[in-house]
Amino acid sequence: MSALLILFLCLALGILCRRYAPLPEGIVPGINWWVLNIALPALVLALVPHVTIDARLWFPVVGMYVTFFGAWALFATLGKILGWSPQRVGCLSLVCGLGNTSFMGYPLVEALHGKAGLSVAVIADQLGCFPMLAAGGIVVASLYSGRGASASAIVRRLFTFPAFVALLAGVVIGVAGGWPPAFEKTLLQIGQTLTPLALFSVGLQFRLHLRREQVGALVAGLGWKLLLAPLLVFGLGVAAGITGLTLTVGVLQAAMAPMISAAILADQYDLEPQLANTVLGAGILLSLVTIPLGNLFLPAG
Repeated sequence: MSALLILFLCLALGILCRRYAPLPEGIVPGINWWVLNIALPALVLALVPHVTIDARLWFPVVGMYVTFFGAWALFATLGKILGWSPQRVGCLSLVCGLGNTSFMGYPLVEALHGKAGLSVAVIADQLGCFPMLAAGGIVVASLYSGRGASASAIVRRLFTFPAFVALLAGVVIGVAGGWPPAFEKTLLQIGQTLTPLALFSVGLQFRLHLRREQVGALVAGLGWKLLLAPLLVFGLGVAAGITGLTLTVGVLQAAMAPMISAAILADQYDLEPQLANTVLGAGILLSLVTIPLGNLFLPAG
């Protein structure tokens, strides 16, 4: 579980440095730029060529799409009812629609269900969350940030978003036979900087003292991500006749804490960064309880 230890250590370091260390100006935007424009594309380029499509594993992939589009529909509706700003709707749709299906999902699922479970978790992450972040995430960010919401502007942002370009390139490279081993290793090493740097950045911005009007949004966001989304995905799986490990891992991946990169994207597009980072930090802590607890009620394999 060393991957989970890294999550907490880097988050704690960011919180401590914000409080006690003299920080250089612009450190947070600089870290976030690296995460989204260098580390994330490198990771996508390294991993996507290895993905193989298996029609039997549609369920964990569709579960990721249900989680994302369900969050978007829910928070857009709540935004109209409660008078939320577009920035808040966009923030929650991003951060609570995309899960931490790799850096938390992989070690948690492997710890609970071994290598067999991990193989299903990878499919959910690579074919579900990566495309949703690269494509859906940039669409939501553009629509709700006010930075050009026309169709042409969104398409331009989509095709200039490094992670999306890397996703397309990764598919081509996979068809062509993959990267040379030395180059793939280099990409993975660059990609491995994503988690520690992103969580350090989140720690630098982490606040538990939200404004009173943000508390309801925090509860709604985590209520969807940690409870309602996995219940909805579970219902979909049962209705479709999915059983065993495929059902269990699909539901667990839908229940993972909010995605680190989604919070960074929300920060870049000025979608209530304080709320985004608090939802992320609180979600990581709570999911360490909710994931093992939920697993008790799911099929063992």
